[in-house]
Amino acid sequence: MPGQNHSIVSEFILIGFANFPQQLLPAFFLLFLLMYLFTLLGNLLIMATVWSERSLHTPMYLFLCALSISEILYTFAIIPRMLADLLSTCPTIPFVACASQMFFSFTFGFTHSFLLTVMGYDRYVAICHPLRYNILMSSWGCACLVALSWAGGSVMGMVVTTAIFNLTFCGPNKVHHFFCHVPPLVKLACGENVSIVAKGVGLLCITALLGCCLLILLSYAFIVATILKIPSAEGRHKAFSTCASHLTVVIVHYGFASVIYLKPKGPHSLQGDTLMGTTYTVLTPFLSPIIFSLRNKELKNALKKTFLSKLFPLSS
Repeated sequence: MPGQNHSIVSEFILIGFANFPQQLLPAFFLLFLLMYLFTLLGNLLIMATVWSERSLHTPMYLFLCALSISEILYTFAIIPRMLADLLSTCPTIPFVACASQMFFSFTFGFTHSFLLTVMGYDRYVAICHPLRYNILMSSWGCACLVALSWAGGSVMGMVVTTAIFNLTFCGPNKVHHFFCHVPPLVKLACGENVSIVAKGVGLLCITALLGCCLLILLSYAFIVATILKIPSAEGRHKAFSTCASHLTVVIVHYGFASVIYLKPKGPHSLQGDTLMGTTYTVLTPFLSPIIFSLRNKELKNALKKTFLSKLFPLSS
């Protein structure tokens, strides 16, 4: 990475779990491992179901598959190393590996946010402009939206990582987190432009996240206004049910993100910061496939049809 020649730090020590009692670490390892495996299994089941069920070959489920891929890659960038560090006596990470982890975590994290925004737009078109849905959400248009989401995430990852690792790290090299995140790394940097870079990166990230959130809120403002005009209660319920899973995931995603990234400045314990970090990196991806599976009736029925009928053929 640029700036590496100016740094005397060749590796970092991740001490996110260092202050926890040692006897708790195996329990954390088992809990996070099970949640990670469930996250992988849940997203893979969703992708396999959409792939095998022709009735789900629609833009909404195409976006859901892309969301599952970004979630798998995001957790893969962080959780396996975190699990290994939980059982390690000296959890170190090389300089280049730290930069790579930051790049991939920000790339897939922002891709996830952009895809949630695209899914909100999809629901807006489906409910507010149903007659134009097939035109506005054509196969080519959907592919472009997915590609733009991935491109936008990659740009964000590259900009943030380049800005942070252009800083000079003079030591110490102890990162007060369980992965290479911006705030704890900025605290280790030295030089005159550290504050400017930190504020610039923070402003960029918050602007992107708030922009996505506001676009989603705007989409749902139009959606709710349209649903309220539907005369029958059954019609209103049916229309809103198509948005329920997406809206729930958005609330969970931005709820945990706001707790972590918009918390007030002040003294915080290392244990508290670490546990708050796990809510966004471990708990949110864990809840996402559960929410989509339980709150989306079409997907839930397709899961039962595709897998339960094969596992329990006699019961079907």
